[in-house]
Amino acid sequence: MIVLAQSTTEYTDPTTGIIFQRFLTSSYGGFSFGAVFPSAPTNEFIGQIVGPIGGWSGVSFGGGMNGNLLSVVWMNGNEIVQSFRMASGYLEPTVYSGTASSIPLYTSSNATHFSYTFRCVDCVTWTDGGFDPTADFTVMGWAQSTAPVDDPTDPASTFEEHQGFGQYGVILTSARQSGYEGWLAAAPTPTAVPTTTIAVSTTAPTATPTSTTVLGTYDYIVVGGGAAGLVVADRLSETGKSVLLIERGPPSTYKSGGTVGPAWLAGKGLTRFDVPGLCNQIWVDSAGIACNDIDQMAGCVLGGGTAVNAGLFFKPQDRDWNDNFPTGWKATDMVSATNKVFTRIPGTDNPSSNGVRYLQAPYTVLSSVLKTAGWSEVTANSVPNQKNRTFSHSPFMYANGERGGPLATYLQTAKARSNFAIAVNTTVIKTLRTAGHITGVQVTPSSTTVGGKLGVYNVTPTTGRVILSAGAFGTPKILFRSGIGPTDQLNVVKSSLEGAAMQATSEWIRLPVGYNVLDHTNTDMVFSHASVTSYDFYAAYDNPNTTDMNLYLNQRAGILATAAPGPNTMLWESFLGTDGITRQLQWTARSEGSLGQEGTNLVTMSQYLGTGVTSRGRMTITSSLNMQISTSPFLRDAADIDVVVRGVQSVLNAARDKGGITFIRPAAGVTAQEYVNSYVDSRRSNHWIGTCKMGTDSGLAGDGTTGSVVDANTKFVVDASIFPGHVTTNPSAPIMIAAEKAVEKILALATGSTTPVPQYSQCGGINYVGSTVCATGYTCTVLNPYYYQCL
Repeated sequence: MIVLAQSTTEYTDPTTGIIFQRFLTSSYGGFSFGAVFPSAPTNEFIGQIVGPIGGWSGVSFGGGMNGNLLSVVWMNGNEIVQSFRMASGYLEPTVYSGTASSIPLYTSSNATHFSYTFRCVDCVTWTDGGFDPTADFTVMGWAQSTAPVDDPTDPASTFEEHQGFGQYGVILTSARQSGYEGWLAAAPTPTAVPTTTIAVSTTAPTATPTSTTVLGTYDYIVVGGGAAGLVVADRLSETGKSVLLIERGPPSTYKSGGTVGPAWLAGKGLTRFDVPGLCNQIWVDSAGIACNDIDQMAGCVLGGGTAVNAGLFFKPQDRDWNDNFPTGWKATDMVSATNKVFTRIPGTDNPSSNGVRYLQAPYTVLSSVLKTAGWSEVTANSVPNQKNRTFSHSPFMYANGERGGPLATYLQTAKARSNFAIAVNTTVIKTLRTAGHITGVQVTPSSTTVGGKLGVYNVTPTTGRVILSAGAFGTPKILFRSGIGPTDQLNVVKSSLEGAAMQATSEWIRLPVGYNVLDHTNTDMVFSHASVTSYDFYAAYDNPNTTDMNLYLNQRAGILATAAPGPNTMLWESFLGTDGITRQLQWTARSEGSLGQEGTNLVTMSQYLGTGVTSRGRMTITSSLNMQISTSPFLRDAADIDVVVRGVQSVLNAARDKGGITFIRPAAGVTAQEYVNSYVDSRRSNHWIGTCKMGTDSGLAGDGTTGSVVDANTKFVVDASIFPGHVTTNPSAPIMIAAEKAVEKILALATGSTTPVPQYSQCGGINYVGSTVCATGYTCTVLNPYYYQCL
């Protein structure tokens, strides 16, 4: 039985008689996509896109935007124009240069919509991707914008970002039709060259600009100004040592130097990043904000994720440390670091300055049924260890009605010190090292930005340190380009345009960088309730309600002082898995629909599978030096799946058809098991961690595919990538706490510890046998606390 969260249904086109499996949504004027395949599938299908005139409509044949073949269609007068595109990051897709072709079969339009029926050849597989047309179902995606393309006559035209988007399942068992060949034969023969025929640029890519100009020398260079990097840079600058913080993106909040925002914030000392209610705008306007070199959504601005996310801010429960981290990082070891973070950023579960909580209908509705079912109401950060059948108001990092967080605290105290410097719009290409000793970093101006630096920053000889805090994607990329990682990934870089300038093969340090990828596994549920009313935060970006705007500008109060789209209710439950491991679930309830469900009285409950999860994925680098999730980390283990199912069932037991709640997803009659087994929407939560795992088992032996990347002293990676396992909650606060602890470790080493560890040491790089033993005739000699050499 196939019961998809959002899927196609059978539709017979009245004009052609073609029987499609069709997805339909009423968003942004209405959109549909239908597909039919031969009964014996090949590399083609017949597709049909219907969309509103005046903008563009598109379909992803692989579900998500990045790395999948995209087909974009719009009207040029009375003609339909189609263009194949592909994106490697969250930026405008470029023209696809592969062999896919779209042959028009039928085209039509009326006063409001166009219809384009086409034969899509070589559309089942594409560069680095594809789907299996013989499977039971596959996932596709849709995107739409009401804004016209820049040049409707040109299939290669640029266009604005989508306003609506989503994913859906295509029921391939029903899409394979015996009438396929007859429908093709009955279609008129195209009388002209299809509008998809375009000139594709054959200009060869160019290498990243580099320079050997020395831009400065610092005691500490911190790479990445996100949740971890801001903490590390501030704490290191307290010592009086010179510190340089390098951020690849531009400033964000007003106090950090940002200027970007809607017209109604002009002259108010605010940017789009300061106002909590504008945080979701990144999903429709991410140019210059989202990273353009990874296949997931991430903020490449000063502040990283803490500048663009909803600002949820939780004290970790003890299990998050005890179950995941090595000795020295257990819950009792983390008390001081936790107190440091929450002293600087106390957070609040009531961010509006007038004391009113907004969009509280989901909380009111759910609290009633949950209490009846035996759940307990708590204040989340007062009792962080109470994470089983409990619920609370959502705590945020906000302060005084603005975003707050590390940008308003750690960054501001660092900037006040004369020994602190910051370089924004500057990308670190790689570390510079002599064998195992890092001497500095090479930088280049970030693409599409201004004011970046080109050249080399050095660290103070012998005692200077580089700390990589570029995040779960950014840090592995720098390490790969620095000759540190698994052999297969270093060979990818070696074969790229940057290969000639790469570290010598004899000096590669083979570590399992990119393995152990984790994200919270997301499973959405949707219900309706008469008391719920959604709020159009997207419309508020350019045209806010006057009353709401004035209340925010004058008092930092009102609905715009809370996060879009109203994530106000948190639930937790834990389950003992079939493998004996206890797994943690968190739900976030917010006032909006999802999974294709639209309406003003909907609530989405997003379930996150966290602490205890055993499924892992892998992150790799492409030949164009972009980062991608090449092995999904979601539900690869039967015990993980079982807990997700039990969590869905638990919520249904507590709330389905109770207190006026009507669940739409799962629909009536669909069991939790059926729902989870056939769920095809995105599983990601964008809480990526783990790619440079901390541990005591050295990863230096072999080709760098097993073991740990950094040791318990975090030499010298400090960010989300070091987490060995996932945490229970949204990870911003745990990442900052880990950074506080890491600084303690780094400073303790700087005072004279000489305990040999293999990571980044020459004894673990060349002329060695095993992790620390040098080859015959060599001795592992301690040259300083961080650098060991076989001499």
